[in-house]
Amino acid sequence: MKRTFLSFFRDLPFRRKIISICLTVSILPILLLGVFSYYQLYTQLIERERTALRESLRQEADSISHKLETYLSALNLIAWNENVCNVLTQPYDNNFDMYLAYRDTIDPLFLTTRSLNTDISAICLYTEHGIYPHGNLLLPLADAAQYPWYEEAVRSTSPIIRVSEDGRSLFLVRQIYDSRVKDTSILCITADLSLTLQSAASMFGENYRFVLNDAEGNTFYEYVSGKESGEIPAEFENTDSGFRGCVSETAAIPETGWSAVLYRPTSEVTGAAARIGYAVGSVILICLFLSLSISSLLAKITVSPLEALSANMASVEQGNYTVTVSADSRDEVGRLFHAFQKMVSNLNHLINEVLRAKIEQQGYELRILQLQINPHFLYNSLSLISGRAIMSGQEDIRQMAQLLTTFYRTMLNKGKVFLSVQAELENVKAYVQIQQIMHSYSFQVMYDIDEDALTYQIPNLILQPLAENAILHGLDCRESPGQGMLTISCHMDGDDLLFTVMDNGCGMEEEECERILTAESRGYGVKNVHQRIQLYYDSQCGI
Repeated sequence: MKRTFLSFFRDLPFRRKIISICLTVSILPILLLGVFSYYQLYTQLIERERTALRESLRQEADSISHKLETYLSALNLIAWNENVCNVLTQPYDNNFDMYLAYRDTIDPLFLTTRSLNTDISAICLYTEHGIYPHGNLLLPLADAAQYPWYEEAVRSTSPIIRVSEDGRSLFLVRQIYDSRVKDTSILCITADLSLTLQSAASMFGENYRFVLNDAEGNTFYEYVSGKESGEIPAEFENTDSGFRGCVSETAAIPETGWSAVLYRPTSEVTGAAARIGYAVGSVILICLFLSLSISSLLAKITVSPLEALSANMASVEQGNYTVTVSADSRDEVGRLFHAFQKMVSNLNHLINEVLRAKIEQQGYELRILQLQINPHFLYNSLSLISGRAIMSGQEDIRQMAQLLTTFYRTMLNKGKVFLSVQAELENVKAYVQIQQIMHSYSFQVMYDIDEDALTYQIPNLILQPLAENAILHGLDCRESPGQGMLTISCHMDGDDLLFTVMDNGCGMEEEECERILTAESRGYGVKNVHQRIQLYYDSQCGI
């Protein structure tokens, strides 16, 4: 069985207990205060960093939203331009009319829009109208089918913002929706995404990671400080971990459904807390050293008299009943010394007078019990009974006589106090079998004997009284249905012999269990066995 902390502490030497208590009482508050202070500082640093990230991210999101609004304004300006609608509605009978549309409407409007918005890299109008293509400014609608935004643009009348598959360009697309324009026409403005998001690199310093995700949660833009020089923080390298070692904030960009996420390594944020933690740890170690020194000194002053008393008690345990220690203090330790001296004095009196007299008395009582029966007369009588039973064919009587012979031979043991475990078990088996015959085999018996224990010497008549008690007071008083069972076992338990006598009879009350080995018991057999075992061995043995 595993030892609990309580049992471990209870078994410690008293000096170590005092040192442990002093260390715990002195260090625990300091440790709790240090941990609490570190946790509060850590929490405040994290919260302050979150606030800074939130503000920086809000500024960047506002900057992106502003640029997108600028692009959308340019897109709507062209889409709702009256002259553009006229270009897409009037019939063209000759190339000169088309040339005038290019020169007076398409070129000035598109080039002016690009010059006012340097982030815009291209403006193109895709149309089904009969006007001829014009450079990269005016193209057939079929040419737009190659772009992923085409299907959605044809179905929608609202502006669409999409990022190219390579993540370099930003498409702002809308259909020119006017009652006069019968043919499908789509206007597309292409912006350089790096120019659109160039403020991210300048706004965020070292050890930052800025990510843009589309409406489906897919990342289409990422900025990591140190990526150009190859010195990426370790927290940003393993994307599978989900950047658990980072502080992060998220902001939405309403115009697009995008979300912007800004990360900062936690180690960068809590560096100051770590330095304070080292300082607190150093203070705790110093306090621990001082507490250990003071506790050891106090423990030595307190425990030294008790250690001397313990040594004297060990000497008394070995049989030397001389008190060699004393104490002048009036505290509990001093009273303990005086009580010990009185106890040893009484113990000397008990050993010299009472205990020896008791041993002699029990020896006399045992001899008287053994001499109450004449062995030769008893053996001769039982042999005569057995012979007469054989002549009369009375097998039960013969078996009973032989069992009685075996029982009394081992019980008397030629006047010897000790016999082998095997002989004691033969005595018990003979007695139990006699009881089975007398009870018409109303109960069964089972033996579980360790053969390694058979050769050991034990006092005689220590199992028979227990078996008798189990039969007379247990099995005979059994009220539940079924057959009675008596179990007798013998096993080695380390250096000890462990005998067990168990029955499934009526049992006994808890008060009677506590009283059966005391002077208050009405019986004699069980108490006698217990006292004899302790007489020949020590107080650790018995029932």
